[in-house]
Amino acid sequence: MTTDPRTAPYAALLLRLSLGGLFLAHAGLKFFVFTPAGTAGFFASLGLPGWLAYVTILWEVVGAAALILGVWPRLAALAMIPVLLGAIATVHGPAGFFFTNPKGGWEFLAFWIAALVALALTGDGAHALRPTPLRRAA
Repeated sequence: MTTDPRTAPYAALLLRLSLGGLFLAHAGLKFFVFTPAGTAGFFASLGLPGWLAYVTILWEVVGAAALILGVWPRLAALAMIPVLLGAIATVHGPAGFFFTNPKGGWEFLAFWIAALVALALTGDGAHALRPTPLRRAA
């Protein structure tokens, strides 16, 4: 079985929009609900430097925009994985597998990482503003 070249670009577009939307939602939660200062305090309570919260919020917004707009989306997808790995290592990993556990589990973040890798492997998708230069000449 082969990949359908007519629909695969739209599958990648759907992944880009969904993943970008998730990162925007998480950045918005940190900014509007917890506030940047509150997020920095939470990071500090985990033993992380508080300034890393501001970097994380910015990283999520910039990465989300790159994914949604299709600006180097394959690279953007890979660049977002460390944010999720950090969340697994500090909060969600110790809470266990299931997201219903207190402090949430890590299965949602692991799936999110798998979707980012799938996008990086699939390609830029339809309507990307700037394709990633990861293609080899035939």
